[in-house]
Amino acid sequence: MESIGGQLRSARESKGITFEQIYRDTNIPKKYLEAMEAEDFSQFPGETYLLGFMRSYSDYLGLDSKDLISLYKSIKIQEQPVPMEQLLRDPKPANRIPFIIALVAVVLIIGGGLFFIFRPKQDTVAAEQKVRKPVEYTLSGGTLEKRYYIGDTTILQLDTQKYKIEVSQITDRVVLTSPVGDTAVELGQEIPLDINADGTADVKIFVADLVKNKSDKGVVLRMAMDKAAGSEIASTENSTAAASTGTNNSTENTVTTSVAEATPSNPAPANAPVLLSSPNPYPFTLQATFKGNCLLRWESDRKDRDERYFQKADILNVQAQNGIRLWLSNASAVKFQVIGGGKTVDVEIGSPGEVVVTDLKWVKDDDGRYKLTTVRLD
Repeated sequence: MESIGGQLRSARESKGITFEQIYRDTNIPKKYLEAMEAEDFSQFPGETYLLGFMRSYSDYLGLDSKDLISLYKSIKIQEQPVPMEQLLRDPKPANRIPFIIALVAVVLIIGGGLFFIFRPKQDTVAAEQKVRKPVEYTLSGGTLEKRYYIGDTTILQLDTQKYKIEVSQITDRVVLTSPVGDTAVELGQEIPLDINADGTADVKIFVADLVKNKSDKGVVLRMAMDKAAGSEIASTENSTAAASTGTNNSTENTVTTSVAEATPSNPAPANAPVLLSSPNPYPFTLQATFKGNCLLRWESDRKDRDERYFQKADILNVQAQNGIRLWLSNASAVKFQVIGGGKTVDVEIGSPGEVVVTDLKWVKDDDGRYKLTTVRLD
């Protein structure tokens, strides 16, 4: 069988394609393309990068990526020495107990399968007809953070009166129906609502997570009634932006902590880009849209570190209160945007093919304002 590098080289040369053209089409750096054809796998920072690039390169050339990756793994296994004790071990007499156990297991599996095939189908029909019932939450003070779906409601208790806030639509934004009418809120935006029309905001609602045009995914809303759990409202050109003052809340996709990085002793670098600016820091969302294959690791507010391998057209939303640390294998393979305070701002992380580690965080500058900026880490 032809080697991995030989298959890649033959396919590329037969198509008359240069490394430069492949880089433009796949965002795989030239040095990694050459390393794969030379089978110099030590050039890769890790096996995850190697397998991801090998899959993309072979698919691009029209080869079977599964066969190439299987060939690579079999080579790795052959390179590992067999332990001497296994070679010298005396063969043991045949043991019939595993065979008997396997036979019993097969009989049980067949019997269970026949039971499920021939049993009455009433339970199955009932399960298919089961429809999710709207959930009702109650908030009389403090903060409530839940994942809502269309039809879910929150009953707001104000003194002796109760007011209902319902999630009526989830598209590219969430529409909330309340006594004040329909209110549309976007991802990363926080709004105040005066439910009882007394001239004072009764609740602040922040959209922490939203997958656009996928209502089945729901939406994470954070509702705060008191100042300690809520935030100040800072006016901007287009909308209001919320500033958190210290209550810690967490859900499956959102982490909120007290402001730790935004301090006078940690000013923004002189040449750092200013993405957002406000008298107070507020929650924001980083949206990553992938233009090519990329390994991305992220850590929100110094918690919840995660790592995934993404492909073209994948989208990731990460929420944070203070900052996000990013590790990525190819800066040109991702388009980053910051969403917060009713604004959407593009973020430049690095140059094509560059492996980047950077912080996206709020810092307090000498002028006393908080600025959301990027800080490269060497």
